[in-house]
Amino acid sequence: MNQRQTDVPQGWGQTCLGRTVQHVGAWVWALGLGVGLGVGLGLVVTPLCAQNTPAPVRILVGAPAGGTTDTMARSLAQALTQQWQRVVLVENRTGAGGNVAAEAVARAAPDGLTLLMSFTSHAINASLYPHLPFDPIKDFTPITMVSTSPSILVAHPSLAANTLPELIALAKAQPGKLNFAIGALGSSLHLAGDAFKLKAGVQIVNVPYRGTAPAIQDVLAGQVELMFANIGNAQQYLAVGKLKALGVTSPKRLPAFPQVPSMAETLPGFESSAWFGLFGPAKIPPDLMARLESGARAAILTPEVKQRIEAEGASAVANSSAEFAQFLEKDIARWREVVKFSGAKPE
Repeated sequence: MNQRQTDVPQGWGQTCLGRTVQHVGAWVWALGLGVGLGVGLGLVVTPLCAQNTPAPVRILVGAPAGGTTDTMARSLAQALTQQWQRVVLVENRTGAGGNVAAEAVARAAPDGLTLLMSFTSHAINASLYPHLPFDPIKDFTPITMVSTSPSILVAHPSLAANTLPELIALAKAQPGKLNFAIGALGSSLHLAGDAFKLKAGVQIVNVPYRGTAPAIQDVLAGQVELMFANIGNAQQYLAVGKLKALGVTSPKRLPAFPQVPSMAETLPGFESSAWFGLFGPAKIPPDLMARLESGARAAILTPEVKQRIEAEGASAVANSSAEFAQFLEKDIARWREVVKFSGAKPE
């Protein structure tokens, strides 16, 4: 094997525009046409095989192009292309909260050529959808968690509460009068709000929108008082005072917002971070899996990929497959209670 292929996981298929000299020669000899003719034909076919390249790897993304999941997948694909010396492509297959892409990967061959970049919905959908066409644990091989991204609870400046304790007191004094803008039903941001209501014991009405952009615009306009938002979407408005922050959903305060308390400071144990992770189909052979895991973890920690992740308001993780699998089981159980409380149904 030449140097170009030494870091490529074993067992990955290859494509070729023609057959090798040996294969063509053997084929012609079997037809009884003679060694000379077989070698002659082999010389004709060999130049076609000079274009022999490793088969591309596809990373399926169940979210639209341009979003955070897609952006992370593309930066990772670029790093993996250089590391594995084969093309790594990103393919967007939207629909059913990420389930369309997930099902395609669950049904794919365990050859390392079809992977999935998924997000928190993979755990939420286990409870949100009553009849999934796949098992979110048994039908996948967790490779590594790419990143985590806490959200931030923001409010219109006119809201008569400047801290989380003040918000809880206000909501209890006026049950059902305050509103949460929801960018997508069943999303991690939607369920962060319901987890807050469950933990704080308050009644706040959900106002659903078709997308984060119109939701945050109505909060900016004061049509809706509150919203759990991605930090990347909110920070520009926080910087100029068009929104105010009441808390972050990470266990501790964030370095980028040291003045904003963690919600766990008021509600012990509260945490609701979105995550992004790389999966493969179930039953990937151990030697191939080891190379996929080590390659992906190394790619995530390259300066270029880390910088792109941080630009999205997230933090790189790159944990082990075993650690990611353990996290996934706990996260599915954690969201089950919140989904039941919320009464959320698939859109």
